[in-house]
Amino acid sequence: MKADIHPAYAETTVTCTCGTTFTTRSTAKNGLIHADVCSQCHPFYTGKQKILDTGGRVAKFETRYGKADDKSADN
Repeated sequence: MKADIHPAYAETTVTCTCGTTFTTRSTAKNGLIHADVCSQCHPFYTGKQKILDTGGRVAKFETRYGKADDKSADN
């Protein structure tokens, strides 16, 4: 293997926009990474996620085809 071809792999501080910081290892040159979301503020991890009905598509489907009843037992 060639020597000195790999980037330096050092401890890096990750800072989220919510203010959470944690340390990991990365090849970032300045040792800092700024993230938009993290596990402390992302809706999936906090349990505050919403399912968006874009333009009422689900409601439109339900009115067109009816709400799904438990018909799988009949088949």
